[in-house]
Amino acid sequence: MPNHLTTIDTPAAVISLEKMQRNIARMQQQANALGVRFRPHVKTTKCADVVAAQRHAGATGITVSTLKEAEQFFAQGVTDILYAVGMAPHRLAHALDLRQRGCQLQILTDSVQGAQAIADFGKPHGHAFEVLIEIDTDGHRSGIQPEDAVLLEVGQVLHQGGMRLAGVLTHAGSSYELHTPQALMQLAEQERTGCVRAAQRLRQAGLPCEIVSVGSTPTALAAASLQGVTELRAGVYVFFDLVMRNVGVCREEDIALSVLTTVIGHQADKGWAIVDAGWMAMSRDRGTSKQQRDFGYGQVCTLDGSPLPSYVLSGANQEHGIVSAEGAADTDIVQRFPTGTRLRILPNHACATGAQFPEYHALADDGSLQTWGRFHGW
Repeated sequence: MPNHLTTIDTPAAVISLEKMQRNIARMQQQANALGVRFRPHVKTTKCADVVAAQRHAGATGITVSTLKEAEQFFAQGVTDILYAVGMAPHRLAHALDLRQRGCQLQILTDSVQGAQAIADFGKPHGHAFEVLIEIDTDGHRSGIQPEDAVLLEVGQVLHQGGMRLAGVLTHAGSSYELHTPQALMQLAEQERTGCVRAAQRLRQAGLPCEIVSVGSTPTALAAASLQGVTELRAGVYVFFDLVMRNVGVCREEDIALSVLTTVIGHQADKGWAIVDAGWMAMSRDRGTSKQQRDFGYGQVCTLDGSPLPSYVLSGANQEHGIVSAEGAADTDIVQRFPTGTRLRILPNHACATGAQFPEYHALADDGSLQTWGRFHGW
């Protein structure tokens, strides 16, 4: 029996290959036009097949959020890896092991204490870690502000401690809270100027700073100039999702990831269809709840992926999801979605939804499917 959407078990994570390839090409073209290298963040997919497509399009190196991801992609032959999470001292032994086996791993810090721990570990092992300093350009999460005096202290600790101060990195994560082109463009420029300024200060102090790395999916796509930047990063762009739709950097028809689900029952008096995709399939992420349009746990689509604008996954238990019409209850819900009907749900957050599955079903335009494995574990 052919392996296609009418026969595979549900719930299942489905990738539209045509949409994914279009998204990959769009971001790579943006990086090329702005004259910077592109280093995709692979935590979104954790999938070697997706990363192969990104690299084939022109991406150079990858970004990871765990050393487990670094380990797994290194085993797949990827050597240029940026671990873009602050380095905890207890992970330095793992990082050293990767580097000694040939992985060109770069690590990150944003404090004097963190820098000292790296130097104190690297020096007695006769090893110079390649380190970037994280810069805070929007007050979102981590990093040192560009004008903060501690920036130079961190740089000095690394440099004098025998480490390789490779550069600076920032992530304008607050871009997820925006929804107008002007606001996104302004934040992209703020991200650029802040990171470039930090690099200038290090260089003026006589410290090396080759890499200037910026990026989030919204600011990467909104940037008009990346003068002074050497590297662009983004992750969720490869699939997009409903949060990105609300931010304004994609359309619903650009979202390449969906969850295939089956109608398993009804609560007709409530106007509900019950499906087998609950939060174990969609995740608990309710990222659209604070945006201008709330999609519940996801946008309901037909089997061919066409959105049904009036229907969302309005509720989710562990294995059960509730499909309902926005507004008044649908009195024809049983006839509209009979038991056994297959639907697809677009996710709020592609990273969180993808994480619920051990594999993807990659759907080609001719309806054929490939099974792509997904790395699990931290």
